[in-house]
Amino acid sequence: MKLRIIELLLVTTVPVMVVAAEGLPSLGLVVATVVGGTLAAGGANALNMIVDRDIDALMERTKGRPLVTGEITPTEALVFALGIELAAFLLLWWTVNLLSASLAVAATAFYVGVYTIWLKRTSTQNIVIGGAAGAAPPVIGWTAVTNSIGIEAIVLFLIVFFWTPPHFWALAVRYADDYAAADVPMLPAVATPEKVARQILGYSVIVWISSLVFWQVADRGWIYLIAAVAVGALFTGGAVSLAKETDPEARSKRAIRYFAFSITHLTVLFSAMAVDELVGWGVG
Repeated sequence: MKLRIIELLLVTTVPVMVVAAEGLPSLGLVVATVVGGTLAAGGANALNMIVDRDIDALMERTKGRPLVTGEITPTEALVFALGIELAAFLLLWWTVNLLSASLAVAATAFYVGVYTIWLKRTSTQNIVIGGAAGAAPPVIGWTAVTNSIGIEAIVLFLIVFFWTPPHFWALAVRYADDYAAADVPMLPAVATPEKVARQILGYSVIVWISSLVFWQVADRGWIYLIAAVAVGALFTGGAVSLAKETDPEARSKRAIRYFAFSITHLTVLFSAMAVDELVGWGVG
């Protein structure tokens, strides 16, 4: 289920529920949304590993996964994945709403069908377009409370959507040889380091701008604004430093540090949304 990845997805769900509810949502709703989201994302990740078990066997980072080692058979994994995906849909439909349940399943279908099966092995834009699936949790958090999709939810989607490429490409810089060995056209495996760094920098700037747009459209306060400016500056500054690095070994280490900070960036940004709402520091 790749639970460590799911933890990050949920960081973008619960704070959004606080903002959408204009305070603390009910504990039952939060628990149902988190559990349903975990099951949906876990099912998607399991389906991903079924499809990718051939290339996972060729990559150092993934060769220990249970489908590669034979600890779990593809049939067992498929039954498990579809079972928890169905459970996610039914749970979200029953305890949250049909819109949130549908979005969760649609994100899974997009991740598996568009990203894993179609784009991952054919296009350098795989993680760019495929990142739309990972950007669904904040929208689901919003719809869980409001049962509607507003401009705020769209901007939240865009923040995570544009954040995903620099986040993942930074990791892929370290494992570029793995992707090359598996013949996966992840950008760092097929493009020059200079091009990759420019792309990471460009997307980091867009993320920064998107986070400031959310401050405006969602009428956030000074706590969120200060956090967005600060972590956005650090996120972009890290991309600038990566672009300036010329030594391959130093670049790899810097890319991993940038990858690690990207997680901090998203966590701080979304946590600040909730704190800002609960403390109530207005913009006026």
